Amino acid sequence: MQRITFDLDVLRTFVTGTELGSFAKAAERLGRSTSAVSAQLKKLEEQAATPIFRKAGRGLALTEAGETMLGYARRLIELNDEAAAAIRDVELEGWVRLGLQEDFGEAVLPDVLGRFARAHPKVRIEARIGRSQELADRILSGNLDIALAWHNGATLPFSRHVADVQLRWIGPAKPIDAGPGNGEPLPLVAFEAPCLLRTVATDTLDRAGLAWRLTFSSPSLAGIWAAVAAGLGLTIRTDIGLPPSVRVIAPGALGLPALPRMALQLYQKDAALDPVAARLADILEQAAIEALPEGTVMKERLREVA
Repeated sequence: MQRITFDLDVLRTFVTGTELGSFAKAAERLGRSTSAVSAQLKKLEEQAATPIFRKAGRGLALTEAGETMLGYARRLIELNDEAAAAIRDVELEGWVRLGLQEDFGEAVLPDVLGRFARAHPKVRIEARIGRSQELADRILSGNLDIALAWHNGATLPFSRHVADVQLRWIGPAKPIDAGPGNGEPLPLVAFEAPCLLRTVATDTLDRAGLAWRLTFSSPSLAGIWAAVAAGLGLTIRTDIGLPPSVRVIAPGALGLPALPRMALQLYQKDAALDPVAARLADILEQAAIEALPEGTVMKERLREVA
């Protein structure tokens, strides 16, 4: 069988376009013409010898083979960039202060630290786990260099949008029959106020005309999971980092109202980060995208090739 050597430049265009949701935007970011990008995508499909894209309305979406290709493309580019950074910046030193939501503590932080430490062993990282408002405040006050957080409505001067992630109703892993349809107020489990997702949950229920009562509040995500697993009530989070003791409950299953999507933002202290923080920000954004639920970036957004 003839060996295939994929072009990393083509793979980078492919990954950039899918993550931006538009290959026209990818062309602009990568400094190429749209016709050159189209030629690269055609080359990728020819090398793969199978369709990577399918028609979806006026745009394109990934086929099953395309989804598989995307995962491998990310890994190849990551290894390439890690090698390049290790060789070029072998003497990179300093320290960087990183902020993360609790949701991403287990799902993203170990991967980010591992990738960064392998390429830059002389750099020290301070990581802080906190809520959206606290992380935003620390960015504004200069106490954090970069932070990955849910968008709380406030506009920070230096930030970039990562993805829109669907919020979910979360209940215990074992089946339950308690919901708005049983005539009782819906039991809610939530973080202590102020909490962005707590507000989204109560506002959503109020707009739907459904009664609710707060049955448990906690300052930690571990406390939330324990209460939900014990059957004290439902909460809302995303699919990211769910423990096996809880599960996603479809809105229609218990008469629950549909929930909105939450914008995930990467905040940074300054418009131009120093090389240490800039490198960590790139790794953090990539790791966050990889941790997102299947379909958040790749399937729910159409790709348009200009």
